[in-house]
Amino acid sequence: MSDSHEPATAEPKETHAALAPCWAVVGIFLMLFVAGLAYARAFLMPVVLALLLQLVFSPLRRQMERMGLSAGLSAGIIMATLVGVLTLGAASLAVPARDWIARAPDISYELREKIEQIRGTTETVQDAAEQIDEIAEGEDEPGVQRVKVEEEGGGALSLALSLPGILAQVVFTLVLLFFLLASGDMFHEKLVHVMPTFHDKRRAIRVAYDIERKLSRYLLTITAINAGLGVAIGAAMWWLQMPNPALLGIAAFLLNFIPYLGALLGVLGSGLIAFVTLETLEQSAVVAAVYFIITSLEGQVVTPVLVGRSLRLNPVVVFLSVTLFAWLWSVVGMLVATPLLVAARTFCDHIPALHGVGHFLSARGDEGTRDETEQAGHRGHD
Repeated sequence: MSDSHEPATAEPKETHAALAPCWAVVGIFLMLFVAGLAYARAFLMPVVLALLLQLVFSPLRRQMERMGLSAGLSAGIIMATLVGVLTLGAASLAVPARDWIARAPDISYELREKIEQIRGTTETVQDAAEQIDEIAEGEDEPGVQRVKVEEEGGGALSLALSLPGILAQVVFTLVLLFFLLASGDMFHEKLVHVMPTFHDKRRAIRVAYDIERKLSRYLLTITAINAGLGVAIGAAMWWLQMPNPALLGIAAFLLNFIPYLGALLGVLGSGLIAFVTLETLEQSAVVAAVYFIITSLEGQVVTPVLVGRSLRLNPVVVFLSVTLFAWLWSVVGMLVATPLLVAARTFCDHIPALHGVGHFLSARGDEGTRDETEQAGHRGHD
């Protein structure tokens, strides 16, 4: 009797021992994966961005094909429109940005003056500031100015040196996007070809089309919301007599593509510009408060209403994803983090083994989305 029970007691120990190396391998894989993302950022950033844009524009390209246009011609029209919009946006930002860069020394001087004025309101700090000023008066003032000019020139030089690399990545992204769009549904056909069973073929196509549909809807909705936010911010800045309100509105439109961090940068940036250009500290506080109120209404009221339930994500996961990709890929990483999460959640909703991951990525109260997706999948299978 004792011999018959030995295999039953030994089996859990073997299973437990086999799971430990598995988790170790997963941990090593994740570390190498993150390190690879950081190491190959110059190549992966434009590739991921082009793939996301291809998913966004594929429904439009497909609609143009139904109208009788070829895939290559449809891709050419989409790319010409996209390049035209980017060129127009860059041209509209060029003149105000150049003016701000030219005024950089004056803005730096005004910022120091404002800080000195704030220091003057406290007697203890004023005494310390006077001692610092007395020490500073003994130095050669032209020499100090020359050092600052050299530092600013060094910053401009580093920006000029990095500009060719940025332009090369933009061109690479656009060229790759054109080839992806011009290839039509070739990758879908190859995906169907490699799937072993008819059920797997249908599921693969359903997942691909669902990711395209949800990603397109998400990005188009967010773009429309951000455009309205930019108009509201620009009008508010004009009403508050801020310089270049149109530029601030465009900046708000672009920054709001970055969840949470974009709104924070906008509040800090608008408050700093107001602090430098307006007369009193109270006026700059009002500017920052108005920016914060408008972005809060957008984030807490407008976006939850207009963005579908199946597209809402766990805010903690979104924040961690944005910060992680910001560390890995800088500004581009912050822009692609949320669309990648939308695609990942859509993929998890279609794979039974990954339903737990999809539930973790979803926002609170969105548990029914997975069930709706499952039911739609079963109806398609039947």
